[in-house]
Amino acid sequence: MKPIDAICRKILLTTAIAFSSLMVPGWASAEMLEVEKDELKIGFIKLTDMAPLAIAYEKRYFEDEGLYVTLEPQANWKVLLDRVITGELDGAHMLAGQPLAATIGFGTKAHIVTPLSMGLNGNGITVSNEVWSIMKKYVPHDANGKPIHPIKADALKKVVDKFQSEGKPFNMGMVFPVSSHNYELRYWLASGNIHPGFYGRNDIAGQIQADAMLSVTPPPQMPFTMEAGTINGYSVGEPWNQQAVIKAIGVPVITNYEIWKNNPEKVFGLTKEFTEINPKTTLALTKALIRAAKWLDENNNANRSEAVEILSRSEYVGADKEVIANSMTGTFEFEKGDKRDIPDFNVFYRHYATYPYYSDATWYLTQMRRWGQITDGKSDDWYTEISKSVYLPDTYLKAARMLVEEGHVDEADFPWKSNGYRAPTTAFIDGIEYDGNRPNDYINAHSIGLKSQETIEAGAVVGG
Repeated sequence: MKPIDAICRKILLTTAIAFSSLMVPGWASAEMLEVEKDELKIGFIKLTDMAPLAIAYEKRYFEDEGLYVTLEPQANWKVLLDRVITGELDGAHMLAGQPLAATIGFGTKAHIVTPLSMGLNGNGITVSNEVWSIMKKYVPHDANGKPIHPIKADALKKVVDKFQSEGKPFNMGMVFPVSSHNYELRYWLASGNIHPGFYGRNDIAGQIQADAMLSVTPPPQMPFTMEAGTINGYSVGEPWNQQAVIKAIGVPVITNYEIWKNNPEKVFGLTKEFTEINPKTTLALTKALIRAAKWLDENNNANRSEAVEILSRSEYVGADKEVIANSMTGTFEFEKGDKRDIPDFNVFYRHYATYPYYSDATWYLTQMRRWGQITDGKSDDWYTEISKSVYLPDTYLKAARMLVEEGHVDEADFPWKSNGYRAPTTAFIDGIEYDGNRPNDYINAHSIGLKSQETIEAGAVVGG
């Protein structure tokens, strides 16, 4: 998408509004915010969960808010974050862990905030055909010979043990150290007694004491890297799990919906400074993205086929429609031919998907602590403070209220009385309860991972 697009669309729409306002008094922008900045450049990574941005652009929801947006794909998550921090991008589709990690100084230090979650679920874990051929022997099957889901990592443990006995490393790819993909993969592995490794104060590889060696691999390269034998599996968002099925090079064994039901995935990230200088622009962006999310989910996903066509375009995801549709239309294909209904594989609006819960932020922080990215123990109050400094539910609800008054959304679509915390849940693959108000209790409940007062020193766990 060329930068000139936003400028051209601004000129065209301004002319149309001027002409229409002469014919219909008051039509021009009665509900439009007087935004501080109307020409914006927004970044994204080529994954299907960038869909709200594409839909807000294509359906002109941005323009309805007086915004003239250029959407620009980025090379990787680090480049994307750096360009938001420098102001080259006004905002971006981000990993949920990125604003939190940046704010606490893990990696690049900057205060990044989010007024909106971009969706729930949407990831999977895929293994190579070689790994699956061994692993599936240990997976329970139903009367028709199909694997019983969810597939637990206990079955993969047999493969990892085999590799270790032969003196070979078991390598898996994930997209970024603070990505949901990294934490979900680690969570699943640990639930099957496979240690995914710790990070240390001066060791950012995350492979201390690891049974499975996790490393960063860019999403579009994952299928090819696995096919080449460099990695034995990976954790990624769509369409790259389904790409392995289509290419017959691997098998997705579990979705993140099965690891943590209705887990938060991407967010819309902005610098704190941007939101302070441009509060009305921030509201306008939030409004447009809420409307896009609603369009994606409304009428039982009736618009998903159109969304697939849009996302398949080269300026967005650029993958084949068949690959995107495999997951985007309410199904997910595991082993070739084993396509199952998972209507909530991608959720953009229902289940309050766009609301930025403090408890979602806290979960990510607990995983950073569990694996050593947060090197020292923190109080429960610290987790609360950081979560509230990054997630902006008040801004979100203000935007939602405006949309209700404008007739674009329904009152019942939003958790008006929420205190920002989801109810405690055990909807995890290991059944351990998570309560966002008690993060240290949650950290201490896991058998693998640092406890709240433990640290990594010289490659060993100490304290406690």
